[in-house]
Amino acid sequence: MKKTFLGLALALASGLSTAAVSNEPEQNWDEIVKQANGQTVYFNAWGGSQEINDYVRWAGRQLQSQYGISLKHVKVADIAETTQRLLAEKAAGKHQGGSVDLVWINGENFRSMKHSNLLYGPFTQQLPNWQYVDTRLPIDEDFTEPTAGLEAPWGVGQLVFIHDKETLNNPPKNFAELLSLARAFPGKVSYPQPPEFHGSSFLKAALLELTDEPDSLYTAIDSQTQRQRFEQVTAPLWHYLDQLHPVAWQQGKRFPSGTSETIQLLDDQQLLLAITFNPNAANAAIENGNLVDTAQTYAFEQGALSNIHFLAIPWNAQAKEGALVTINFLMSPEAQARKADAKIWGDPSVLKPESLANSGAQGFSLFKSIPEPHPSWLTAIELEWQKRYGS
Repeated sequence: MKKTFLGLALALASGLSTAAVSNEPEQNWDEIVKQANGQTVYFNAWGGSQEINDYVRWAGRQLQSQYGISLKHVKVADIAETTQRLLAEKAAGKHQGGSVDLVWINGENFRSMKHSNLLYGPFTQQLPNWQYVDTRLPIDEDFTEPTAGLEAPWGVGQLVFIHDKETLNNPPKNFAELLSLARAFPGKVSYPQPPEFHGSSFLKAALLELTDEPDSLYTAIDSQTQRQRFEQVTAPLWHYLDQLHPVAWQQGKRFPSGTSETIQLLDDQQLLLAITFNPNAANAAIENGNLVDTAQTYAFEQGALSNIHFLAIPWNAQAKEGALVTINFLMSPEAQARKADAKIWGDPSVLKPESLANSGAQGFSLFKSIPEPHPSWLTAIELEWQKRYGS
């Protein structure tokens, strides 16, 4: 089995497109676990949350004690940094012994890695814990891009807001009301600075509500060759931001660095709303003493921009077996239940409710979902935002 896995890796290394790999290796999980023992897995993942970093450290201790795997969290601000590193390794012909074994990924970064043949697989169906995954979730597509077994679901993200019921009892239900709130209370509204993903997601959610052509956002865009189409679809967003920024926090000349800063500014009563991609974030922040117990999470009337976040393995990973065992562990009922606990992280699980219930975890509810636009829009919107408002 080990030879079969390595054979697949060599096929990828020789330049064979991942899309062309149709035969899955024969499963021999025991051999994979044996090979993983003693390996070090370099896990490239966003490091901007203390709760998430603590959870990854817990997972590392479990992997060491249960499987003899050393998990190293390589904290990055944006997985795009990892994508560029892998592209450089491929250009240099480094098809084995790569610097990255595991990545936390979704959206444009997945699309870019998939189309550049930077990913190992397909592998998801071989994972023993795949049987527990809730296949009713949109796990087969990532921002409209078929996952094709090249990434395994890890959690559910929803773009939502947090407010304090004591200071803002009637929060805005849409972006028009958000602008009215900002005008009524100058300096009390903001969003993270794009391309930080919470800030970029705020722009996408606003555009989905404001544009007259929301369906256009689900087909690919080339902002250079389709400039007129891009300007027509996005014009309402720029008009909206031109009105919002003068009455926003710091007059729109400075923006929070990410969700953690918005939560801190909410707790300091400098902002009336925080932004998060975790529908359980308010409960987690209350449990950790970062927000008062009157804070709560909510979504706008149109719903919450929603996506699945995934785990993937680069084609040239040094510790493929260790990465497979790590992913399988992170998908286990034990690990998913702990991740969903608001006292730990509060990230919604991708497992069937009955699988979590069997592990003693409490259930949770999600808000009405809005699917993510095609990833090409993200890049185009971020570039245009930087041109208009970046400094």
